[in-house]
Amino acid sequence: MSAVSRVLGVSRSNLMRTPGPRRPRATDTAADHQALEELKAVVGQRATYGYRRAGTVLNRQRRQEGRPALNHKRVYRLMRQGRLLLQRHTGKPTRTHEGQVVTLKSNLRWCSDGFEVRCWNGEVVHVAFSLDCCDREAIAFQAAAQPPTSLTIQDLMAETLEARFGPGISKAPHPVEWLSDNGPVYTAKDTRDFGLSLGLRVCTTPAYSPQSNGMAESFVKTFKRDYVYVNELPSASHVLAQLPLWFDDYNRCQPHRGLKMKSPHEFRTANSHP
Repeated sequence: MSAVSRVLGVSRSNLMRTPGPRRPRATDTAADHQALEELKAVVGQRATYGYRRAGTVLNRQRRQEGRPALNHKRVYRLMRQGRLLLQRHTGKPTRTHEGQVVTLKSNLRWCSDGFEVRCWNGEVVHVAFSLDCCDREAIAFQAAAQPPTSLTIQDLMAETLEARFGPGISKAPHPVEWLSDNGPVYTAKDTRDFGLSLGLRVCTTPAYSPQSNGMAESFVKTFKRDYVYVNELPSASHVLAQLPLWFDDYNRCQPHRGLKMKSPHEFRTANSHP
């Protein structure tokens, strides 16, 4: 190439072949239209889902039907074209949490917290729940129109233990941490003593540090956004009837990035040992 450039008397760089303009990628318009309609159906049922979670739910349906899954970039492109994307979140956290709440295996640490659901008629539903810090499953919950008491949390502990280790069991086969905030119903002596009798290592977060129980805090935010705020809340009795359906849908359908976009039920099934 150098000899040729010297003979022609031109710069060597001028002899290099430059690529032409890139051809636009061929797209299957009919397939894109069908996929977009399917995404619209998913978003119509789950209006708070972004493109990753919506794509996960759609791909779950397509695999069950024996059809190929969609790449997440294609899902983003289609949802952008259909104006189905959520508004980008630009808020910055005021405090960071550098602790490690997640465990490598299920049934090593359970976290617990509570939240309120305010109904349209002025009634308030109080919900307390337990969550596994590995598979993110909402193991059990207690809900009532009255604020929770120490007995409410004790019932929650017993129900969580039976849900994970079998009905009728009175003590965990190995120590399990029970992580909560410093609410009076959790720090009460009766609650702590009852937890210890079940084989639970009762521990609370540092004072003024709710982010130390960040997984439970994140669950409350997700549950309210995806279920409470998008459904009708006419009365406490109506909400109490819907809560079991919402918790079941969360466990079976909610994709988690920390679980490689699997739902808690899918993650536990994939990691269960016979």
